[in-house]
Amino acid sequence: MAQELVDPNVEVVLGEEIDHVRLITLNRPRQLNVISSKVVSLLAEYLEKWEKDNNAELIIIKATGRAFSAGGDLKMFYDGRNSKDSCLEVVYRMYWLCYHIHTYKKTQVALVHGISMGGGASLMVPMKFSVVTEKSVFATPEASIGFHTDCGFSYILSHLPGRLGEFLALTGARLHGKELVATGLASHFVPSQKLPELENRLISLNTGDQNAVKSVIEEFTVEVQINEDSVLNKQSIIDECFSRDTVEEIIKSFEAAASKEGNAWIGGVLKGLKRSSPTGLKITLRSIRESRKQKLSECLKREFRITMNILRSTISGDVYEGIRALTIDKDNAPKWEPAALEKVQDEKVDLVFEPFEEHLELHIPEREEELRWDGKYENSAYAT
Repeated sequence: MAQELVDPNVEVVLGEEIDHVRLITLNRPRQLNVISSKVVSLLAEYLEKWEKDNNAELIIIKATGRAFSAGGDLKMFYDGRNSKDSCLEVVYRMYWLCYHIHTYKKTQVALVHGISMGGGASLMVPMKFSVVTEKSVFATPEASIGFHTDCGFSYILSHLPGRLGEFLALTGARLHGKELVATGLASHFVPSQKLPELENRLISLNTGDQNAVKSVIEEFTVEVQINEDSVLNKQSIIDECFSRDTVEEIIKSFEAAASKEGNAWIGGVLKGLKRSSPTGLKITLRSIRESRKQKLSECLKREFRITMNILRSTISGDVYEGIRALTIDKDNAPKWEPAALEKVQDEKVDLVFEPFEEHLELHIPEREEELRWDGKYENSAYAT
C-alpha cells in the first residue's frame, strides 16, 4: 500500500452518534478533504456499523473547511507508481463503498459546501438528499490528467439529458450549486448561511422518515434559476458536438461550433480539452458510452478494471505524468505518451477494458435490491 502522510493527531473522519442521528464529518480541510485510504476505511466502517444499528435512522455527511471533497488523494497514487498493485486495496474498497452508498438502507443527507469533485462527489450525488449551496462546485476532471470518470460517474453522467454527460466527462467543466440541482446531481439548494441551522434542525428531527426529512430541508430551500450564460443553456450545441462517434470528431465539431456567432464560451473549454491526455479522453468516452447499456454494478466493475489497468500503466503512464504536472512539480506542462489522439490505437484501449480472471474482478456484495441513481433531473428545473 502506498504510504500517505497524515497527522496522527488529526482524526480524518469524525463519527458522531446523537440518538437516532449519525453524523460523518470529513476532517482534512487543509488537504481539501481528499479521499485517502484511511478516509475510505473509516467511511466504510461507519456506514457498515450504522446500517446494522436499529437505533440509527438518519445519516448526515458533511465536511470541515472550504471543500466537501476534492476527490482521490493523487499523491498517494503517485507515490505508489512503482509498485504494480500498491493501491489495489484502497481502490477495491472505494468501489465497494460507492456501491454501498448507492444501495444504502438508511436515509442519507449530504450537506455539500465547497468543492465536490471526482470520487469525492460519490459521497454526494447518490444520496436521496444532497444539499448544495452557492459555494458548491462539481466537476469530473479525471480525463485531463490521464485517468477516467470513475466511482460510478460513468453510470451517473451517462444518464444525464442528451450528451451533457460526455461533455462533463471529457471537458471537466464545472457546475455550481444551482446548476447541480437543475440537472438532478443534487436535490436541494440552500444558501450557505442557513446550512448550520438546517443541520441542527435535521438532528433535532431525530428520525429517518424521508417525508419528514424532505419537509425540513424544503423549509430552507431556495428556488433554482440558472444564469443565462450557464452551460445548461447550451444543450443543443453540446448534443450536436458530443454525439459524434470519436473524440477526434467531437473536437472537430466543437471547433466548427466555436467559429459561430455567440459561441465565444467554447474557446476556453476547447483549449482545456486539447490539453488533456489523449489516452484519458478516449478511455473516458468509451466508458461513458458503454454505461448507457449497463446497470450500476456492471459499470462499477468495469471502472475498477479501467482504474487498475491505468494505475498499472497497462497502455500508458499518462496518469502519473498528469499528477506530476498538476500536484508534484506543478508546472502544468504534462508530456503525454502518445501525445496525439490519432496515435492512441483502439486495440490498446481495448486492453484497458478487458475483463480480469474471475477471482481478480471487483466483487461487490449482493444487495436485496440494486438501488439505481434515479435521474433526479427528470423532475428538475432543467428538464422543464
